[in-house]
Amino acid sequence: MQFHLSFPVAPLSTAIQYKQELLLMGSCFAEEIGEKLQEHRFNTLINPHGILYNPLSITGALTSYLDGKVYTREDLFQHNDSWNSWDHHSRFSGLTPEAALENINRMQAAAVQSIDQADWLILTLGSAHAYVLKENSRLVGNCHKVPAGNFYKRLLTVDEVVTALDNVMHRLFFRNKKINILFTVSPVRYIRDGVVENNLSKAVLLQAVHHLVNKFNRLFYFPAYELVIDDLRDYRFYKEDLVHPNELAINYVWQQVIKACISEGSQGLLHQIADINRAAHHRPFNPESSQHKQFLHTYAGRVKQLMAEHPELKLDDLHACFLA
Repeated sequence: MQFHLSFPVAPLSTAIQYKQELLLMGSCFAEEIGEKLQEHRFNTLINPHGILYNPLSITGALTSYLDGKVYTREDLFQHNDSWNSWDHHSRFSGLTPEAALENINRMQAAAVQSIDQADWLILTLGSAHAYVLKENSRLVGNCHKVPAGNFYKRLLTVDEVVTALDNVMHRLFFRNKKINILFTVSPVRYIRDGVVENNLSKAVLLQAVHHLVNKFNRLFYFPAYELVIDDLRDYRFYKEDLVHPNELAINYVWQQVIKACISEGSQGLLHQIADINRAAHHRPFNPESSQHKQFLHTYAGRVKQLMAEHPELKLDDLHACFLA
């Protein structure tokens, strides 16, 4: 009897390589995968606006990078003793306008540079539900715990999502001739919207994404949503909230990312770095033993060799782990 539905994930025709620069944007699942990439030393910038769920907020952030926007005090509002941006996640909020703007514009500058240099833009769409301020009909990226009565909630249409993404893709391809775009749809289940409403939201995102992937040559799709919902398909792969995939599920998806999205040449290097990461987290029973000192010496040499072979990788902190 078969109790597990698995399906092949087609490898990308153009794969990700270590020498390339990556920009990841979107939902919290983008951060989970982005952190895996950073842990394995890919040159990665994650969510310069913070976590964004709906595609219109994501395209708004991309447009701000393409425009080279610098945020000012007029872009902020005060709520509960903090200064916030409707465009940004609350991690960018500050106790003063100056503190918030310093954080926002520092990441904004990094994102503007990344837009010009990135080889890959990885977009994880979370929800087609969007929140709009009643007072001025402005769509917000984050509600910042402002009372719900200040917002309208609405479901974006497929046409809205396609149009917004299509417009920014054209601008992006004109600006950066080498960039590829990898879409994923987050497997996080936003059941606060309602189970039926969540499924409808994901359907909007999936239809919009596949329309675009079929239109552009440099657009790709990775089935993170399907791997969790259809392949794993069990609440034991979710955290206690039954909404967010747990570490086991994230690692399963990550293994599929490696096989389908990372070039064969880079996979070998990735596995070497993964082994060194495990060694760096090793806690010896007797740190003063000759056996452990030899262990440190061996891995320090391996890291030093990788640093010589791949000077573009930032491995100084790993090397220092084995010299302590």
